[in-house]
Amino acid sequence: MDAKKRILLGVTGGIAAYKAAELVRLMVKRGLEVHVAMTAHAQEFVKPLTFQALSGNRVWTDTFELTSEHEIGHIKLVEMCDLVVVAPATANVLGKIASGVADDVLTTMVCAAARIPILLAPSMNVNMYRNPVTQANLRKLKAFGFHVLEPAEGDLACGYEGVGRLPEPGVILEHALSLLTPKDLRGETILVTAGPTHEEIDPVRFLTNRSSGKMGFALARAASRRGAEVILVSGPSACEVPIGVSCVSVRSAEEMYHAVLEAYPKATVVIMAAAVSDFRPAKREARKIKKGEGGFTLHLEKTPDILQELGKRKENQILIGFAAETESLIENAEIKRAKKNLDLIIVNDVSRRDIGFQSDQNEVKCIRRDGRVQELPLMPKEDLAHKILDQILELRSSRPQSEEALPGAAALARTARNLPSPDPVK
Repeated sequence: MDAKKRILLGVTGGIAAYKAAELVRLMVKRGLEVHVAMTAHAQEFVKPLTFQALSGNRVWTDTFELTSEHEIGHIKLVEMCDLVVVAPATANVLGKIASGVADDVLTTMVCAAARIPILLAPSMNVNMYRNPVTQANLRKLKAFGFHVLEPAEGDLACGYEGVGRLPEPGVILEHALSLLTPKDLRGETILVTAGPTHEEIDPVRFLTNRSSGKMGFALARAASRRGAEVILVSGPSACEVPIGVSCVSVRSAEEMYHAVLEAYPKATVVIMAAAVSDFRPAKREARKIKKGEGGFTLHLEKTPDILQELGKRKENQILIGFAAETESLIENAEIKRAKKNLDLIIVNDVSRRDIGFQSDQNEVKCIRRDGRVQELPLMPKEDLAHKILDQILELRSSRPQSEEALPGAAALARTARNLPSPDPVK
């Protein structure tokens, strides 16, 4: 999303309206321009001033406000927006929207937003949600092309327990960002590895590295937003699995080796962002090693070289690797790229403490098979992920090939490019 996107956030009269304030904060932090429209009932729970302060924009509460309606301001605003989100969406407002009722500023704006995606996040009492009329309205809205999030399950403010909780603001934001992102990777099946591996010494100790998994998870999230089917194989990481991503959790390099090779035939693109341990203990002790008087010698052996094995088996997949170096970055990375039959290698200087491992930012150099080097300056890993994915499109376009030459799964993926995309939210 290069250009700043505009969101119209509709807030309706449910107790979950307070969560909409956090949603606005997250949207603004992500670089979105947010305009809020509130129903009269919503204003009983949260005052418009709260949303005005968080968004930096006026809040729409009245269809017939003279200062703006001399030019039909509420319609003009909808024309300028890229997406409408209604969160929370009460049973009352869902029924109005499904029936085409436009009797306040919010429902009027939704009715006028026929050209842009509309995301609805229902929130209500469990019995209201299960009411056949509510369910019929939801089915009607989905049939009309509205994107509808399933409410979460748990304790409700009314004292009941069950389905009806508003999804967390971060979940709503992720679906909104997905709707705003062009699906230029639709048809690709992208296998991403992430995080460190743990090589056990005994039941309580292991060898590892400082990788947090943030880069790999950012790549998986970005690829999913852009329409790819994503398989994420991750070592131990505190990162949250992105919405819509299939994740296989592993611990050791050996486990990652088998998981990656199992998924490899399905993939059209592989991005090996994991920091796989190069060595493991030659023997794993069954009992905890006790601290003795003398020293302790640990004998190591090499772990499987996953990337090199993928390079040997490569057919028409695009294969991308990472190199963590402390000196002679380009020279060392090019040696690794050639040895492992990579289409692209991404190298960063891990001697720097401000980038790379455990950081939210990175600065890298991308080296292609043809020798071209692209330097990507310091930026958030979320943004860097999209820059790396852009290179996949360039690599694909510069390497034309027949459908028959592709692996079976990849050929099917190519065919899928011409089919309408299923709605992942509905």
